[in-house]
Amino acid sequence: MTQNHTFMHDPQLSRRLLLNNSGRTLGAAALASLLANETTAAPSAAAPAAINGGLPDLPHFAPKAKRVIYLMMTGGPSHIDTWDYKPELRKIHGQELPDSIRNEQRITTMTSGQKAFPCVAPMFEFSQHGQNGTWVSEILPHTAKLVDDICLVKSVHTEAINHDPAITFINTGVQQPGKASMGAWVSYGLGSPNKNLPSYVVMISKGPGQKQALYSRLWGSGFLPSQHQGVALRAGKSPVLYLNDPDGIDRATRRRMLDRIAAINQETYRNFGDPETLTRIAQYEMAFRMQTSVPGLMDLSTETENTKALYGPEIETPGSFARNCVIARRLAEQGVPFVQLFHRGWDQHGNLPKLLRGQCESIDHPIYGLITDLKQRGLFEDTLIVWGGEFGRTIYSQGTLTADNHGRDHHGRCFTMWMAGAGIKRGFEFGKTDEYCYNIVENPVHIRDMNATLLHQLGIDHNRLTFRYQGLDQKLTGAEPARVVDEILA
Repeated sequence: MTQNHTFMHDPQLSRRLLLNNSGRTLGAAALASLLANETTAAPSAAAPAAINGGLPDLPHFAPKAKRVIYLMMTGGPSHIDTWDYKPELRKIHGQELPDSIRNEQRITTMTSGQKAFPCVAPMFEFSQHGQNGTWVSEILPHTAKLVDDICLVKSVHTEAINHDPAITFINTGVQQPGKASMGAWVSYGLGSPNKNLPSYVVMISKGPGQKQALYSRLWGSGFLPSQHQGVALRAGKSPVLYLNDPDGIDRATRRRMLDRIAAINQETYRNFGDPETLTRIAQYEMAFRMQTSVPGLMDLSTETENTKALYGPEIETPGSFARNCVIARRLAEQGVPFVQLFHRGWDQHGNLPKLLRGQCESIDHPIYGLITDLKQRGLFEDTLIVWGGEFGRTIYSQGTLTADNHGRDHHGRCFTMWMAGAGIKRGFEFGKTDEYCYNIVENPVHIRDMNATLLHQLGIDHNRLTFRYQGLDQKLTGAEPARVVDEILA
């Protein structure tokens, strides 16, 4: 039945006629409002094929990666104290950073009032590892065993210098909130081979450092259909909020209820054509299937003791980075295309020697376990693993330079990230910073370039994966030029 909900201007239109004609529209609006507030439901199977299948013309070319595990160290790990070793820095420890190096750089308010900017040498010992003698900090002893499998990019840079715009930038392509996250883009473009789990899953853990806020928009869908937003798995008895049925409702009853709700949604879509109605149908169906798939995913009792030992003792702690790494591997096995682990605490403005060591202890063994486990199961070759934060740290001290109390401020001009697996060169280093670890002197790589490379390994041309919104063809790499970093590809 075709309905016309457009009111033409009519000077003879009575109040009674207006109310009579508008009743159906207002009723439908009220129904839409009620449906928007529902938290659990499931639809018919009419829509899922398109929802889970991605875009018809993707991938653009043969992919190297079937999935991504993105290890996001929120807060900005110090590249100086982990990966970007400069022995000569010990000779200038305590000396003022030359103006020619700082070069009127925009700095945060936390150090803008400092009268002195004394250089601080690496706070830990470094040693060489692997076939190419890669320098690695003593606080990453397990990850050091993996240097022949990973590719270090030491020349990553960003314009953002504060946490929220910086982590928004690297996750969505712009510093302003409201855009789609990288995982949402992958879900939108490629869909997922697993219809029982979301195509984009997020888990959050925390270390001993300072813990700035994280917002769900970092894994949100922005302007993309909302079924592509990341689903956050929590520790505890309810990994996904509002997923369980109310007490007294069995699965068969829930199925009948949800089929009826699906019929209402289908009628709403036929009347108004709002694509978010189809999104609601897909989300309800996914929620229903997740009621059985998620509990099995979170149950690690089937893991062998040898496997658990790979990830370290923290694997038994719900919500730990180690446990999340195991779940990430299980998601990879089940075909989930994008898994993102946010690990909080990498913001050492003070007491860096103690806090950074603690942060590294919380991730070092689990990362070794994750990559080793992926290799043993034949998943490493088609899984892209990415490690990094939103920026690095300054060579100069924040606050008074004392024995063990100083820290480092935010630094976006250069920092280190690494990639591994899925067609990435092994045991390779790319990019170079100056003798102060402050400016890039060879092969700069913008965060947009890292995201373009991530999409490329999934078989996606970042310039062709777009979505028309507000008159623009939006894309993950934003409006500025970006390139695939071909030099790090095997």
